[in-house]
Amino acid sequence: MATYNPPYTVPAQGIEKKSGETAVMRHFKFADKLLDHPDQIYTLWDLYLNGNKAGGDNPFLGVRRIENGEAKEYVWQSHKEVRVRVENFGKGMLKLGLGRQKALGIYAINRPEWTISEQASYRQAFIIVALYDTLGAEAMEYIVNQTEMEYIVTTADKLKNITQLKDRLPTIKHVVIMNSTVDSTEKQNAEQAGLTVHTFEQVEALGSEITEESALPTADDIATICYTSGTTGVPKGAVSTQANCVAAIYGAAAVGDIGTFAQVTSTDCYISFLPLSHVFERVAMGLHVYRGASIGYYQGDTAKLLDDIAELKPTVFCAVPRLFNRIYDKVFAGVKAKGGLSSYLFFRAFNSKKSYLDKTVHHWLWDRLVFGQVRAKLGGRIRFILSGSAPVSPDVMDFMRICFSASVYEGYGQTENFCGGCLTLTNDNTSGVVGVPFPCSEIKLVDVPDMEYLSTDKPQPRGEICIRGHSVMREYYKVPEKTTEALDADGWLHTGDIGKFDETGRLIIIDRLKNIFKLSQGEYVAPEKIEGVYQKHELVAQAFIYGNSLQASLVAVVVPDKDTFGNWAKNLADGQDIYRSDAVKAELLKTLVAFGKENDLKGFEQMRAIHVSSEEFSIENDLLTPTFKLKRETAYKAYKKEIDDLYVALSNGRSFN
Repeated sequence: MATYNPPYTVPAQGIEKKSGETAVMRHFKFADKLLDHPDQIYTLWDLYLNGNKAGGDNPFLGVRRIENGEAKEYVWQSHKEVRVRVENFGKGMLKLGLGRQKALGIYAINRPEWTISEQASYRQAFIIVALYDTLGAEAMEYIVNQTEMEYIVTTADKLKNITQLKDRLPTIKHVVIMNSTVDSTEKQNAEQAGLTVHTFEQVEALGSEITEESALPTADDIATICYTSGTTGVPKGAVSTQANCVAAIYGAAAVGDIGTFAQVTSTDCYISFLPLSHVFERVAMGLHVYRGASIGYYQGDTAKLLDDIAELKPTVFCAVPRLFNRIYDKVFAGVKAKGGLSSYLFFRAFNSKKSYLDKTVHHWLWDRLVFGQVRAKLGGRIRFILSGSAPVSPDVMDFMRICFSASVYEGYGQTENFCGGCLTLTNDNTSGVVGVPFPCSEIKLVDVPDMEYLSTDKPQPRGEICIRGHSVMREYYKVPEKTTEALDADGWLHTGDIGKFDETGRLIIIDRLKNIFKLSQGEYVAPEKIEGVYQKHELVAQAFIYGNSLQASLVAVVVPDKDTFGNWAKNLADGQDIYRSDAVKAELLKTLVAFGKENDLKGFEQMRAIHVSSEEFSIENDLLTPTFKLKRETAYKAYKKEIDDLYVALSNGRSFN
């Protein structure tokens, strides 16, 4: 099969030049040298030691003090203080019987104990396995049993969940509670179920009594098994070694040092709120740990996130498109509501800065006069912003650069390569691209003839994105057949994403190989599964589910069952055409969403807007294959106007068109 490797050294227009080199040239000249990790940075423990030395007595992990239910200032532990806790906790877990290369489950929101558990695991070569509520009970059972997990570190509010699932989790023996106290009744119930409950502080105290040192970790030790949320069937566990994780984190730091990405130093402050169960946040946190920076945690409530940010005043902000979209909508709604001179001045400043975005994100007048209040929403100190996990709209990217006067980067990666895919380049404010490969990775495009994507396409080659390099996972845990599907004999990870390279070697994501797509909040959706649920309802003959990766919601084209729909709809229609009546559409949507909930569809899997069609999908109108499978690309083209109208209707607070 034909493949394409991009011309990395082609000069990039609009990208800063230094000494006659473009940033792309500089990036890849460096990448060619980064075949192995220099400076004795081989394990995640090496990364931590570097950060611990750089941070010293400076603040490291911070949480907000709560007084009478109200959040106050951030309270900090220094790098030196945390180092003692990391060492003690690791030794304490050894004392409890957890062995090298055995699973340690972490089931909690982001907080200092998450990070301490993580770093202690890297030191003692435990295997971090993150658990989270959106997995569901069945997936959690599968993960715990597959990894033969005996130890879970969690928060007090999760103990009851674990106790109730104990019959399905026979391997679990020890639960370590991050909080200083545990409800006595819940602890008693857990112990009656066969669990031994410890507090985090008790484990640290156990470890403090141990003076002998255990063997150091190796680069080939498994660091973590990250389970994908899955779209159908059980989740898959991507096995990443310490070297795999180091490659992505060190690579991000190294390109910061040479100026093709933002440089993180010990003076930076990071707000941690993205789930640590996902690799995007693990890499972002790892970068700040490595540099000895400060990390402040949110309270655990996203509704209070902006208040946490205002108090912390971070210098670095990593988030997903869904949050950026909310900020975008809120700012523009506020501007339009003010109207008059204020609105006029905002849009004049906005358009003025936009016209110069290819040169700078700063303006001597507008940044102070107009955008100061917007910038204050993220604390007023943001140096750079990184978006990941799903595509972000070019308009929103431009908005972030203009209103926050900060460099805005976009990253591309997967669980399977620990996010070590692509990063956009410093001073390249082109929207819609995901940049160039991490220095630890190679990328090629492979022909997909069935979808008419070819590496020979002119002027821009297209194909399935394949990645090979140091950050690519070792395997899927205990499922060799899935590993073989994802990793070919030459070590290339087949991502399932379709991309193209522009004339400068930057990657652009344009499609998805399989009928699986990602919504803007990063959730994967399998439309066939959802259609299968809705089509079980007596009112539905056929359904076509569609999700735009720049949107947070699904929309649907539904063909009702003619035998049942007419009688059901005629009273609701009040004399109108039953296929056009707004009342009928609203009630049908309500009915199907309730049915979906009864059939265990998750919230993000439910359609939020509906178009009702009287024309069936058929072979004759080219919407079905000869084997009666829906032709998705053809269906999208046929209903593009209706789908676009549905998304407009959603933005206006309606759910049909």
